Amino acid sequence: MSSIVISGTSSSQTPTGDHRDQAAPRERILEVAYQLFSHTGVRGVGVDEVIDRANVAKATLYRHFPTKNALVVAFLELREQRYTRDFIEAEAERRSSTPEGRLLAIFDVLDDWFGREDFEACSFINILLELGPEHPAGAASIRHLSTVRAFPERLAREAELPDPSSFACAWHILMKGAIIAAAEGDARAAGCAKDAGQKLLDAAR
Repeated sequence: MSSIVISGTSSSQTPTGDHRDQAAPRERILEVAYQLFSHTGVRGVGVDEVIDRANVAKATLYRHFPTKNALVVAFLELREQRYTRDFIEAEAERRSSTPEGRLLAIFDVLDDWFGREDFEACSFINILLELGPEHPAGAASIRHLSTVRAFPERLAREAELPDPSSFACAWHILMKGAIIAAAEGDARAAGCAKDAGQKLLDAAR
């Protein structure tokens, strides 16, 4: 199964080389895991590879992350901060001053991201499909996806749209669909989703 993941940061934001070596052991481990899990998925990455690339002892890794599952869950938490908070939400809010404008700006942010060489699609979706909803990391992925959905719901409430929860559910489906379409190679994925979003907004009004 090909990896479906999201890169919420540019390469300039990712510690590499000497910067990684100078980081604290926990930070090095998590940064290495971030890069590996976001490019390869979970099952394709072994703990020994993380240990080797982070240049730490096995005991050091297990002191900070008692199990591989704990490391995956920590990766997902970092992914939420970098992708959901610092990337999607921050950029959409920067690009418009109104709730409706910020809703539509989400797709402009996605469009920029889809065009990058390091576009990878969605870590939360990938891990959920890879491990299943009963797995601790799969369950964590569901929680993180709900956090993504909470952003358009908040904007819908600010815009005083009727039934913000149902609206956000539909909006989130557009977001996820655009990501998958972009992973398929559709260069117009974000634009098509934005057009559908405009229609959804018009209908909600």
